[in-house]
Amino acid sequence: MKRSPRAVSRSGRDGAELGSFCAWDGDTLILNILGKPSAGKDAIGKVSGHQLNVSVTAAPVAGRATDHMVRFLAAEFGVAAKDIEVVFGRFNVNKQLRIRGPRHLPAVIGKHLARS
Repeated sequence: MKRSPRAVSRSGRDGAELGSFCAWDGDTLILNILGKPSAGKDAIGKVSGHQLNVSVTAAPVAGRATDHMVRFLAAEFGVAAKDIEVVFGRFNVNKQLRIRGPRHLPAVIGKHLARS
């Protein structure tokens, strides 16, 4: 059974449920992603419902777009690619990632977490 990102519920460090696209679990950031492969450029986009839009230039072939997304996001968050776990969605546009100890937060995430 595949789970949609809305069905995922994890407690954040403040005890809140993951009712949005991101939440903390200790020092790990949990992100629900809507991936857009074969895009013109790698970019973190806007929030759409309970997902963050992330575009990558890689084609969706054998998980290569997800692998490329992990490398792109690792640089954006200031972590090594091995610090990003794909919880589900390796071969799907709907994904959940766990990023251990991010050193940087992209603006859209920082703004959202500051309001929470």
